[in-house]
Order: sequence, then C-alpha cells, then structure tokens
Amino acid sequence: MSMSMVHPSVHPIEAPPMTDHAIAIPRHTLKDTQGMPGTLGGFLLRFLQFSFAIVSLSVMATTSDFPSVTAFRYLVAAVSLQSLWSLSLAVADIYAILVRRGYRNVRIVRLFSIGDGITSTLTFSAACASAGITVLIGNDLNDCAQNHCSRFETATAMAFMSWFAASPSFILNFWSLASK
Repeated sequence: MSMSMVHPSVHPIEAPPMTDHAIAIPRHTLKDTQGMPGTLGGFLLRFLQFSFAIVSLSVMATTSDFPSVTAFRYLVAAVSLQSLWSLSLAVADIYAILVRRGYRNVRIVRLFSIGDGITSTLTFSAACASAGITVLIGNDLNDCAQNHCSRFETATAMAFMSWFAASPSFILNFWSLASK
C-alpha cells in the first residue's frame, strides 16, 4: 500500500441543526432552594437572625447589671457577632437578588457555611449558658426581686430564636457545599 492512498479513520459529519428547544435548555439545571445564599428565602432567614440578635443585644445592653455575670457578657458578645455576620450576609443576599445571580463559587459557599457554623454554635452556647444562669437566679436562688429576670429571659429567648433562624442557613449552606 502506498502512502498516497491514506484514508482517514474518522470521517467528519455535520452536526444537526440547532433548534429553539435546544437553545432554551440551560446547561446548569441545579435549582436554587429557598434559604440558600442569594435567594429571597436566604435573605429572610438572615433578616430574622439579625432582628432576633439585635433585640437580644438591646434588651441585655439596657440591663444595668448584666456585666456582673460572665454568661451574660458572653451572650452579648455572641449576639453582637451574630448580628454583624447576619447583616453582612443579608447585604450580600440583597445584592445577589438584585443582579439575579446565585452564589455558585465553592469558596464563597464554604465561607458562608463555616461562618454560619461558628456563629450559630456561639449563639446557641451563649443562649444555653444564659438560660442556665437565668434558671439559677429565678428558680434556685429566688432572687428575681433584685435582678432583672424578665429582661434576662427575654434576651435569652431572642438569642435562641436567632439560633433557630441561623440553623437552617447553616444546614442549607453546608448541603449546598456538599452537593457541589
């Protein structure tokens, strides 16, 4: 066989013509779940986290004798961090909603997931510690007459509510990260 008679093993064929149906199908079909970053549900969760944390912080800060108990100071620090974190991510969610883009970058979702895990854990542990001290003061020592038990209970309850709103954010961010 001579070299001039080489036949290609792959023959070019024409691609089928593009139809309107083929163009309309998006390449990325992962559906955004409400509550994930960059969705309206995610923004609402952030807003609830921020609101409950601010109420807890405000109630505790208006109480004159909260610095005398370490658990209450820890609660103030934890809900302060929770409110700052939630506010910053609420702004990021508003931006994503306005430009109609979701967060698909793995690094950003990882940052959200780690931040949510840390802040929700701190808020939960501070709320538990404050609840323990509130029960000690109110039920065990029967010393609510001299202390601000109702304010401490309100601040603790708002911290728990902030944690309840932060937990779905963490779970959805972690799930989003794990599914990539």
